[in-house]
Amino acid sequence: MTHSDIPPAAASDLPSSTAAGTVIGLDIGGTKTRGVRFEDGRAAADHSVGSSNVQNVSREEAARHLAELFALIGGGTVAQVYAGAGGIDTVADAAALAALIAPHVPGARITVVHDSRLLLAAGGASTGVAVIGGTGSAAWGRNSSGGEARAGGWGYLLGDEGSGYWLGREAVRHSLRRMNQGLAPDELTTALLASCGVDDPNKLIALFHSTDTGRRYWAERARLVVEAAAAGHAASQELVDQAGRDLAALALQTVRQLGIDGPVILGGGLGMNVPRLQGSFRSALAAAGVTDVRVLEQDPVFGVLQLVAEQG
Repeated sequence: MTHSDIPPAAASDLPSSTAAGTVIGLDIGGTKTRGVRFEDGRAAADHSVGSSNVQNVSREEAARHLAELFALIGGGTVAQVYAGAGGIDTVADAAALAALIAPHVPGARITVVHDSRLLLAAGGASTGVAVIGGTGSAAWGRNSSGGEARAGGWGYLLGDEGSGYWLGREAVRHSLRRMNQGLAPDELTTALLASCGVDDPNKLIALFHSTDTGRRYWAERARLVVEAAAAGHAASQELVDQAGRDLAALALQTVRQLGIDGPVILGGGLGMNVPRLQGSFRSALAAAGVTDVRVLEQDPVFGVLQLVAEQG
């Protein structure tokens, strides 16, 4: 039987049991899909392919990437597949992704949840708030009564503040504002033009709206902002700081909805790897009285065993 519904809240105490048999964990982000095959609780295979998130790629491309991944980590006799993906907002969303996974693991139990659940479990918590700062952004949390809340996660057209896409887009906007003001390209604009293969900021407009670029392309330009900030570029530093504050706002909204004071666990590619953003995130939360703030120390996919154990 395939279970694609979002599972009910688990007990607040972390279970001590370890998932037995073969469990496959999937972390499906906006730019890549990571799969880990666990044999009796130990990672036996670990591979990544392109995104299988149907919010970001076509169903055909998602299916192709999943086929590629299962060819690497193996399918066949599997007790359970537990997948976390961005954009899983309804039972129908979960069922659609489960249907793409099912042919590779006949008879397996398949659970599909929003990827922020993996993050909270990977942080060693069963209650609290998980914040994703990656290609996109979102927060999700649970309290000890089983109540759940979310903030953000609306996708790049409606939100994703503090995300890689947001930083990439803001780099373009920064460059265009300077152009309109008659200012010469600065360090960030120069790096952006070189990365995009164009020689004039004005050409960024057509490139940004081109079908040849998209969410993933501009999210990958976030590193240019991070690098310029680390080199002392003031405008880039303010962008990174603002990203941290925006992610903190998602966390704070969720904390308040749940009536808890933490922990707040920050993950995602930006969240785990950009110290300046982490500092801004912590400072903004501390100013609001939230001090139990942690940065994820292991990749979210390793939270799968915790979730499977809680699921029973």
